[in-house]
Amino acid sequence: MAFSSGGGDGGHGKVNATINIVPLVDVMLVLLIIFMVTAPLMAHKVKVELPQANLDERPDKAPPAPPLTIAITANGNLYLNDQPVTIDLLDSTLAVEAQKTPQPPVNIRGDATTPYRTVNEVVNLAQAKGMRKVGFVAAREQ
Repeated sequence: MAFSSGGGDGGHGKVNATINIVPLVDVMLVLLIIFMVTAPLMAHKVKVELPQANLDERPDKAPPAPPLTIAITANGNLYLNDQPVTIDLLDSTLAVEAQKTPQPPVNIRGDATTPYRTVNEVVNLAQAKGMRKVGFVAAREQ
């Protein structure tokens, strides 16, 4: 650092209190190189005419779609919004609903004794058809 070693005078010499500027110069050179490398990247070479935003006219948001509720009984029967369905009909219904904007969420209600394999098949079917919001419905603890 900036201290003398106290060489020839028995350690009773004066302390050298000057600032060491070598680290400061090193940092400045690194910053200079960084700015020299990044400065050409700031200029856009391709000119693009960007669209202007019109904040006066805002489109009305579409109302949220009502959720699809799939109930699975203990013996594996499927119900879509309380109507009995087959796996093929559920497959085609989910394919149609996945194309809608906004996409409705899918709520899955499984009986407490329903095998997880059956619930997993329905979840995988919904995800394979492109449904982004798949959730589970459970009863609150009393």
